[in-house]
Amino acid sequence: MQFVIVGYGRVGSRTARILDEEGHEVVVVDDDHDRVRRATDDGFEAVRGDGDDEVVLVEAGIETADAIGAFTPDLNVNFAAAMVGKHHGCRTVLRIDEDYREEIYERYADEVDEIIYPERLGAAGAKTALLGGDFNVVADLAANLQLTVIEIREGSPAVGKRTSELDLPGGARIYAHGREREPLTIPLPGTELAAGDEVALVVEVDRVEEVRRALLPANA
Repeated sequence: MQFVIVGYGRVGSRTARILDEEGHEVVVVDDDHDRVRRATDDGFEAVRGDGDDEVVLVEAGIETADAIGAFTPDLNVNFAAAMVGKHHGCRTVLRIDEDYREEIYERYADEVDEIIYPERLGAAGAKTALLGGDFNVVADLAANLQLTVIEIREGSPAVGKRTSELDLPGGARIYAHGREREPLTIPLPGTELAAGDEVALVVEVDRVEEVRRALLPANA
């Protein structure tokens, strides 16, 4: 498969490497000379230019790409790049930072295929989103972290709360959420939890039981 990665920073570079290791074709777009040189040194074809410029994206192969990942720190650039990709029939994955207001999340979520949050979703998750897969496996987690999936049961203190309202121990974060009998996907901060839902979390290994106690009913 062929991918255009806009932004060769922390998220973009790691995502590109994972895709490359799996045998996919990756072209990097970045407006910074040093990052373009680094991408080239890493073995990628790279185009220097603005990620929101359709001419630049066409040069990078957007017309035949399967997906575009817009991973710069600039939401406006990312959204414009995603819209160019959408125009050319690509799957679109947009980086958005966690400090944006909920209504902004919702507005952009209607326009793109997936939104990723760097604080919650590492490069492996971004790669999964680009490939169109369900959230089943996350690789490359740090050695002291564990991915765990918990069912929200009737009587859980999490029922009726939004994902953004949860105060989880040890900085645990929800990576994905699914309604009963539905695949796990990346939730918006306003997603309200209900009994029967499942949540996938990244948790420090020694805090797993503490997180389970925070999400399960008192008698579980």
